[in-house]
Amino acid sequence: MRIGLAGVGRIGAFHADTLSGLPGVSQVVVTDQDARLAQQVAADKGLEVQPGVDALLASGVDALVIATATPGHAPLLRQGLAAGVPTFCEKPVAATLGETIELAHLAAGSEVPVHIGFQRRFDIGYRNAKAAIESGELGFIHSIRAATHDQSPPHASYIPTSGGIFRDCNVHDFDIIRYVTGREVASVYATGANKGAAFFREAGDVDSAAAILTLDDDTLVLVSSTRYNGGGHDVRLEIHGEQGAVAVGLDDSLAFRSAETGVDFPKGPQKWSFMERFLPAYRAELSAFLEVAAGRTPSPCTVDDALQAFRVAEACERSRAERRPVDLTEIKGA
Repeated sequence: MRIGLAGVGRIGAFHADTLSGLPGVSQVVVTDQDARLAQQVAADKGLEVQPGVDALLASGVDALVIATATPGHAPLLRQGLAAGVPTFCEKPVAATLGETIELAHLAAGSEVPVHIGFQRRFDIGYRNAKAAIESGELGFIHSIRAATHDQSPPHASYIPTSGGIFRDCNVHDFDIIRYVTGREVASVYATGANKGAAFFREAGDVDSAAAILTLDDDTLVLVSSTRYNGGGHDVRLEIHGEQGAVAVGLDDSLAFRSAETGVDFPKGPQKWSFMERFLPAYRAELSAFLEVAAGRTPSPCTVDDALQAFRVAEACERSRAERRPVDLTEIKGA
């Protein structure tokens, strides 16, 4: 298969390496708005390069992977659908709720498969947690704790176009909560604060946030995020049930040290970035996308899935701004 890759920044270059090593991929064809960067990445990795997305699609690719900055996602997804090319798109599919709804309708009315890049769905820990819930071994689930704590903040230039911490960061938590539990979020109450760099406040964002979600079966979910977790990159999910509890991310890389005397867990080393934390999951999701592109399996994460996670993020941002609980019925969904 010839796989087209639009965007060769940090995540795009990483995807280029991953795709190049997957069985069944004969060539990776890259393009980027920065033509010099595209040429450099192509030369370094032995890939084909095209001067733009139109040329890339015209070169006979079997699938398209979108890994540009967020503003490029929606127009490129439209191009992929119009060209009839199976498309993988990093989250978010669009910067606004309205455009996300529009794209969900467009994708639903097309026979072209679209796979959205929520890589946690392919992490073995989250999959095992999902299986524990589905098997009934935990009994009824009464509470969940989800954490996404970045070790250090992104560059200041990223924040104004990120959509804010709930849409950029916790949207992964919102998606995986839906995936693992099989339930929908009914209401949210969210807050946030700034203790770090001024550029978060200047962009109308926060550097740390928290939310209480109530699911449609009355499960309570506590969600937290921060851009400043000096102990390491910390992404976890705790599921507490009537008959047992399980945790995702509870291993020797846990970004904590114990305050108890004589306890040497976790032993480390810690992980320091999302790419390090989810390396196997990123590989697994692109392998799954090749199955989707070949027509052997349906999309494991649709544009509608992305829309539902975005709606929760939108509700959290509204709750934070207006300092009140927000019911998901207040957030447009179709």
